[in-house]
Amino acid sequence: MKEKKQPSGTGIWTGSILAAFLVAIGIFVVLLQTEKKVLGAYEKAGIYVALQEIPKGMLLTPDNYEDYIVLKELDKTCIPETALKFPEQIYGLIAGERIEAGVLLTTGMFERQQELTAHMQEPVIAGFKAEDLYQVVGGVLRAGDRIHIYMVTETGQAHLVWENVYVQQVFDSGGSAIQAGNTSTAAQRMNVFLDAADVDRFYTELAQGTLRVVKVCDK
Repeated sequence: MKEKKQPSGTGIWTGSILAAFLVAIGIFVVLLQTEKKVLGAYEKAGIYVALQEIPKGMLLTPDNYEDYIVLKELDKTCIPETALKFPEQIYGLIAGERIEAGVLLTTGMFERQQELTAHMQEPVIAGFKAEDLYQVVGGVLRAGDRIHIYMVTETGQAHLVWENVYVQQVFDSGGSAIQAGNTSTAAQRMNVFLDAADVDRFYTELAQGTLRVVKVCDK
């Protein structure tokens, strides 16, 4: 029995298909590697973003920080080196200025509560009422404000006694804390940071009615 001969073009056609298949595999591998490189160039990373406006002077704590900030993933190349990325970085931060919603948060936008009292040997919180200091600039003080405290002598001369005193918290007439973003409620009680060594003099002068307060305004 005679062996059948393959058509003359069959071997060439089969070889062409095989070659095309191998080329396709090669192209697929190249595209896959290219995709990996592109995705690697757009690596994601987390950064805290202002969920809502953060008022100047707002102290972020484990109890309230989730009300003001949220962790989002962004292209790593868009995240600055000073970005806030972990909850441990947040606790104890105080907004140095008003921060709008949607802003990427960095360390430069905040100051730490410990830094405000670093120059004190024994920092304490001293409280006083608005009427003790002639309504304390109309009740407009808020947490995060700075004040200068002057003493007025019997001759009417005023002397600066405490400079850039940090207002830790303010309260309304009912004793409720006033948030830094509240611009309508009058502050009736204030807490400020003082060195323990200054407390006796502060309350003595306060009782004698010789102290006056000046709010430090933003530049």
